[in-house]
Amino acid sequence: MTLPYQNSPATVFIAVRIHDLAYRKSQAEIALEAGFPNANMMTYLKNGRNKVPLDRVPSLAKALEVDPAYLMRLALDQAVGETAAKAITEIFGTSATENEQNWLVEIRDASDNSDPRLTGRSRAALRAIFGK
Repeated sequence: MTLPYQNSPATVFIAVRIHDLAYRKSQAEIALEAGFPNANMMTYLKNGRNKVPLDRVPSLAKALEVDPAYLMRLALDQAVGETAAKAITEIFGTSATENEQNWLVEIRDASDNSDPRLTGRSRAALRAIFGK
């Protein structure tokens, strides 16, 4: 059997989330919460047999207890490919996760809403926070 999405970031992410939630809910429960009529769909998503249906991202994100913007970025890349996903993001803008939105709020507060430019120094400081 061919598993066309086996190594995609979306597939890996979903497999990890299913594993992380296994102590609290089954794959069947996740599938039901996400609105999938067939509990096997979680297995198909987890092993890369099927791609994430874009229209199910909000309910699937809720069932997996993850940020829907992050899951949408992964699903979009899986659905249309990296180049097309970048083009879509370029045209419509990137979606920000709740965590990223919190960073933005803090930057605005720290800068007194001065719309600071990203300089080499600020970029280096930010990257240092993440060990890069």
